[in-house]
Amino acid sequence: MKRSLIIIGSGPAGWTAAIYAARANLKPLLFEGAVSAENQAKNTLPMGQLAMTTEIENFPGFPAGDLTEYLRSAIDPDRLDYLPPHGKHGITGPELMELMRQQAVNFGTEIVPDDVVKLDTSARPDGPFRIESAEGDVYEADAVIVATGASANWLGLPSEERFKNLGVSACAVCDGALPRFRNQPVAVVGGGDSAMEDANYLSQFASKVYLIHRRDEFRASKFMVDRTLANPKIEPLYSQTVEEVLGDPKTGVTGVRIASTKGEAPLEIAVSGLFVLIGHTPNTEFLEGVVELDERKYVRWTTPGRTFTSVEGIFAAGDCADHVYRQANTAAATGCMAALDAERWLAAR
Repeated sequence: MKRSLIIIGSGPAGWTAAIYAARANLKPLLFEGAVSAENQAKNTLPMGQLAMTTEIENFPGFPAGDLTEYLRSAIDPDRLDYLPPHGKHGITGPELMELMRQQAVNFGTEIVPDDVVKLDTSARPDGPFRIESAEGDVYEADAVIVATGASANWLGLPSEERFKNLGVSACAVCDGALPRFRNQPVAVVGGGDSAMEDANYLSQFASKVYLIHRRDEFRASKFMVDRTLANPKIEPLYSQTVEEVLGDPKTGVTGVRIASTKGEAPLEIAVSGLFVLIGHTPNTEFLEGVVELDERKYVRWTTPGRTFTSVEGIFAAGDCADHVYRQANTAAATGCMAALDAERWLAAR
């Protein structure tokens, strides 16, 4: 059966696009993704990166407070059972994603719990897009919104995995102001512009920021390096790699053990958090040769202020196209834009 609109991705961009499209009576179908060992290994499980985040302090409309009764009244009981007990902190990442999902369902979004492996444009411009799922099912659509997000690059340490959301983070802007890190020393891993920018951001809250880099000089722009090294709260640690994240399940991260790339003795430094800022990988493998991607494999928006891609009728939203901001707010905003762009494009046809 052919749909007017198919949305691929279940993060803030995908659900926002679904909400707007469903309210516009486009009857969208959304590929949520599969819960599989492969997706878990790649950090591409359904509901996006927010599903792996604890407290959310910077999404408008959710100040700190006890939302227990509201969550109980708003979310399907079967889905609510999978969420951890709610505290009085405001909203968590999994809770926020469940609320977005429920809102899309309430307006009539059809959900497929599967991954997309192929997007076929060979029938264009007159025929529909053909979408093949991992299970081998084929769907057709007049328009497509790609909202597959991006996955943070990690170090691959077992201890890193163990302390995710217990002091290990890949987003300084998302988590840096949390009480865990305030007036405490933290460590940043990375050497590019993003690592420099986020180290400076963290210095507003942390008592000290250790900047760990495996080489003896940073690869960031000279301006960003000069600005970072001039910050008295940032201490660079050159030619070092993180060997192990230290801590315990109750306290979370208490330190990191770093190893020299030049044969010097390992060091342990006391920190309350480790921010792994070594880049992101957009989830766009299935789009190779389908739409234009930039040199980092992000979908390229072709028109300023719009979510158009190089293929008419395919729109992109969220972190699969945005390598600058990468926030839940901006992802949701571009999801709204993509739905409006798709609605207007379909109406014009």
